[in-house]
Amino acid sequence: MKQPENAESAASFSLDDSPIARELADLTARRRSLEAVDVKLSGRTRVITVSNQKGGVGKTTTTVNIAASLASVGARVLVIDLDPQGNASTALGVPHTAEIPSIYDVLIDDFPLADIIQTSPESPNLLCAPSTIHLAGAEIELVSQVAREHRLRTALDEYLAHTTDRLDFVLIDCPPSLGLLTINAFAAAHELLIPIQCEYYALEGLSQLLGTVRMIQKHLNPGLRLSTILLTMYDGRTRLAQQVAEEVRQHFPDEVLATVIPRSVRVSEAPSFGQTVIAYDGHSAGAVAYREAAVEIIRRDSPDATAKDPGNASAPGNEGDS
Repeated sequence: MKQPENAESAASFSLDDSPIARELADLTARRRSLEAVDVKLSGRTRVITVSNQKGGVGKTTTTVNIAASLASVGARVLVIDLDPQGNASTALGVPHTAEIPSIYDVLIDDFPLADIIQTSPESPNLLCAPSTIHLAGAEIELVSQVAREHRLRTALDEYLAHTTDRLDFVLIDCPPSLGLLTINAFAAAHELLIPIQCEYYALEGLSQLLGTVRMIQKHLNPGLRLSTILLTMYDGRTRLAQQVAEEVRQHFPDEVLATVIPRSVRVSEAPSFGQTVIAYDGHSAGAVAYREAAVEIIRRDSPDATAKDPGNASAPGNEGDS
């Protein structure tokens, strides 16, 4: 019996050569690389504010997943939830009902930061200063406070000076605005991390954010520097995502991490279970990407880094889980 003409080509086809197989092989290799990674912490506390006044770019998702990734390699991390929505507190699995002492009490009523900090059930190295609904009115109440822009910095400095367990990182999650809560975060931080969504509108408003940072440097916190830009919600199948990534790297070559965070179902699902994606599905593409970003952040640390003015840089106008 004569074989069909396409029998040879059909027989030569292999699932091992498919895009899905190559993607799985790449993800497996990255997982193994992370298992063998050796990072050295600087020995000092790095205070990083995660901010972008545009909503929906992955600020809270980035904050909690970077924090969990850092904790997974042995760093001791505190997340300060400055967003009235309290999503970071939810993702870290800590209670934040209206009756719980929160960051609001620290900013408005001078509570010690140590009195509100909770340990996340994910890791003893992962701490959280939660937000509650009361924080929604803090913007107005802060207006009449003495040293209103420095209240978070004062509380954090006091906590770091007296805590017996040294922190390696403090990550501050900001609301999607440039109000007094965000200004408090800028005034308290050493570094700024900006998540940028790989879509057209994500680049709009970046110049305004950098202008605000430049004003903070001049008047409130000369030591603040733009240290990190993280590309989020990246879909390598679209030309737009690739163009946005290229444009951001062109304007900020030293700040953009090599790691990009893909669009990920697992990353989106995790908060509904009160978890970060690191705990929810640590082998997923999103979790691997955040762990790689955390390693980059640790390795980029330079104790003698000098302040950099982000205003000098001119702002430019689905990958699924396995």
